[in-house]
Amino acid sequence: MGKINRRGFLVGTVGAAAALTLAGCGEEPPVIGLARADAVPPRVFTVAPPVRIRYGATSDNFGDLYLPTGEAGNLPVVVMIHGGGWAQSHSLGYTGVLARSLVPHGIAVWNIEYRRVGGLGGWPVTLADAADAVEALPGLVQQYANGRLDLRRVHVAGHSAGGQLAAWLVSRPKMGAGAPGGPALQPLHSATVMAGVFDMRMAAVQGRDHFVQRLLGGTPLQVPDRYHLSSPIDFLPIGLPVTAIHGDKDTTVSPDQSRLYVSAANYMGDPAWLKMLPGVGHMDFGDPRTAAWASAKKSILGYVGV
Repeated sequence: MGKINRRGFLVGTVGAAAALTLAGCGEEPPVIGLARADAVPPRVFTVAPPVRIRYGATSDNFGDLYLPTGEAGNLPVVVMIHGGGWAQSHSLGYTGVLARSLVPHGIAVWNIEYRRVGGLGGWPVTLADAADAVEALPGLVQQYANGRLDLRRVHVAGHSAGGQLAAWLVSRPKMGAGAPGGPALQPLHSATVMAGVFDMRMAAVQGRDHFVQRLLGGTPLQVPDRYHLSSPIDFLPIGLPVTAIHGDKDTTVSPDQSRLYVSAANYMGDPAWLKMLPGVGHMDFGDPRTAAWASAKKSILGYVGV
C-alpha cells in the first residue's frame, strides 16, 4: 500500500504510482494557444539561418534563435532546452534539429545553452542560466527578431535534464526570492516535458541518478534545500498547463517521474496531461523522425495555437 505524503497524494510502490489515474491523465490536452486576430490558412515557412545571441557573460551563456524567413510576424516562441544529465559533454546540437522542424509552422524557437556540470555549471548557476535565458526574451531576442515575436505565447519544451529545467521554469513564480535566477518577469504560457525529472529526490534515491547528485552537490540528506528548490513537483499547483510525455521503455529516467507529477498536478487542480508512449526509450525524443518527437511536436503546436 502507498501512503499520503505532505503533498496530499498517494505515493508508495511503483504499482501504486501506476494506479494513479485522476481526471485528465492520459487525455489529449485542448488547443489552448491564444487566437490570432489576423488568422489565415496555415502556411509552410522556410527556416532562416539561426542567429546566435549571448544572454550572459560566459562562453556557455548563449542561445540560437530560429525564425521563419519572410515578413511573418506575431510569432509564438518556443524555448527549447536540451538534456544530457546537465553535463558539459552534451550540448544544444540535437535540439537545434528539433527546432528546425517547428519553425516551418510559423514559430520562433530560442534553443538555449547553459552552464553545465564539468564546466562552469552546477548548483545554482545551471538553473539560473535557464531563468536568465527566458528573461532575455523581451530584450535581446525581441531586438534581434525585429518585433516579430508574440511574447504572450512563450512555451517551454525540454528533454531529460532539459525537461527538468522546463518544468522548473514554469514553477519558478511559486518559488519566491530563494530560487536561482531572481524574480520571474517574463510570463510563460505552458510546457511540454519529454522524459523529464520532476522529483529530484526520487531520481537521486530511487533511481540512483548520479547526475542529479553532481548537479546539486550532494545527496538529499546533505543538501535538502537544493533538492526542494529544484524539484518542480514540490511547487504544485502552478496554474499553468503542462504535458509530460514519457516512453514506457525508458531506462534512464523512470516513467514514474511523469506519472507522479501529472497525478499530483491533477489532484491539486492543475491542467496537466500524461502521454505514456509504448515501446519508446529515453533517446527517441532526440530524433525528429520518431513517433516520440511527433507526439511532443503535436503537444507544442497545440499549445502555441498553430
